[in-house]
Amino acid sequence: MKKPYDSWVDFRLSPQDCPKEYMLALNDALNVLTGKWKLHVIGALRTGKKRFSEIERFIPEINPRMLSKELKELEVNGIISRTVHDALPVTVEYELTKSGQDIKPVFDAMITWGLGHRQSAIRNGGK
Repeated sequence: MKKPYDSWVDFRLSPQDCPKEYMLALNDALNVLTGKWKLHVIGALRTGKKRFSEIERFIPEINPRMLSKELKELEVNGIISRTVHDALPVTVEYELTKSGQDIKPVFDAMITWGLGHRQSAIRNGGK
């Protein structure tokens, strides 16, 4: 049975009329994704499994302690999985979970918007 609003796109009311469950869902998404480096980590893992050092190379500005923290938080929130391979030498790989894979269209939309916004800002001199 179809709910009155199966997606945010189907919901065309003002923010004052926004149902509580949509605001809670938005809050949940922001709680999982907010942070200086979380989207960078997800971006690094979009193309497949990576070891810690490979992720570091994708994000040269991040320090190892912060990367470790962000990976743990994304794992706790079910966005990435961590696999330890016991063969010598022991290696650890990170990859997006099903939930993390589901973020890809959102990520792609953000990139598209960001590219357009950057071009607009450059044309308008930052106004």
